Amino acid sequence: MLRKFSVENFKNFQSKIVWDLSKPANYEFSPECIKNGIVNKGAIYGINGIGKSNFGRAVFDIVNCLTDKMKEVAAYILFLNLDSKKPYATFEYEFLFDGSVLNYRYQKSDVNTLLEESLSIDGEELLFYDFRERSGFSRFLGSENLNLNDNSFISRVKFIMNSAILDERDHRNHVLALFKRFVNGMLLFYSLRENGFIGFREKGYQIEDIIVGAGKTKDFEEFLSRSGPKLTLVNRISPEGKKIYVKYQNGEVPFFTVASTGMVSLILFYSWLISLDGCSFVFIDEFDAFYHHDLAELIIRELLHHEEIQIFATTHNTDLMSNDLLRPDSYFILNDRDIKSLNHCTERDLRFAHNLQKMYKAGAFVDEEKR
Repeated sequence: MLRKFSVENFKNFQSKIVWDLSKPANYEFSPECIKNGIVNKGAIYGINGIGKSNFGRAVFDIVNCLTDKMKEVAAYILFLNLDSKKPYATFEYEFLFDGSVLNYRYQKSDVNTLLEESLSIDGEELLFYDFRERSGFSRFLGSENLNLNDNSFISRVKFIMNSAILDERDHRNHVLALFKRFVNGMLLFYSLRENGFIGFREKGYQIEDIIVGAGKTKDFEEFLSRSGPKLTLVNRISPEGKKIYVKYQNGEVPFFTVASTGMVSLILFYSWLISLDGCSFVFIDEFDAFYHHDLAELIIRELLHHEEIQIFATTHNTDLMSNDLLRPDSYFILNDRDIKSLNHCTERDLRFAHNLQKMYKAGAFVDEEKR
């Protein structure tokens, strides 16, 4: 699980910003939001333009470094902060796997150019590589004969994970294998401007093909009915293959010809919802941009059922800021300096009876530097 993340000098984050998921409070309600002492489910708030989407892309830059999964390279063209003279961005991740803490840190000058990386487990540095000096080391058992000092900019961590024969009976190798599986299972998706995603799959996909291929058309119809629209859906053969059609008394039409913007967003969400097996960490950007607040709550409750997956969503919807849904240490506020959970944004002792939405709108969650 991801315990902590920090980034510096990436896009609009010039100063170091730290996202710490390892300090939940001792609330007795909504225990599904916490797992192994780490925040497992949450929502991220922030004013327009503060960088919520950029923050998600920062977290998912590790996918660019270590995997062959779907990338969104165009979103990383403007990589470094434009007000900074520092020629690189720094990313640092802290994970908990099988009782051990894995720390992965690297520097980049752009999305494709690594300058330095290091990886440690339980405080012991097991890999370091300086791409400028073309020198470094790996202490993982089974990696001794690998040549690290070539001229490529490929991550040496990725190289070892994919090329070395690592016996997982060695605990450190086992933790590294868990790390590899976790990063390969990371998924970011959005539908605010267009449908897109980073990670988890190796290439793009057709939304309908996922649902039809899984035999879930009728289940999707029921999902839509719970969220509002009452439609009759059927599968029909079209020139593009088997697709979802809407059945009316006087005929049938392809789903996307009559779907509203919100319904298109819903079918995207549903296609991912039935595909989450194998996911480790999910970040949904502006997940409810086109949803009624009741629908947004329904979707959060659907996501809470996936206990094994860390899931976070960005939103502006303060109707979701309720102890009936999540809890104060699961709601985060992002600004240009930091990201903190609600319980760390106030000196008040937050309890279940508190109206978090009302407090938020009244300005109760302002960090000390702004008081």
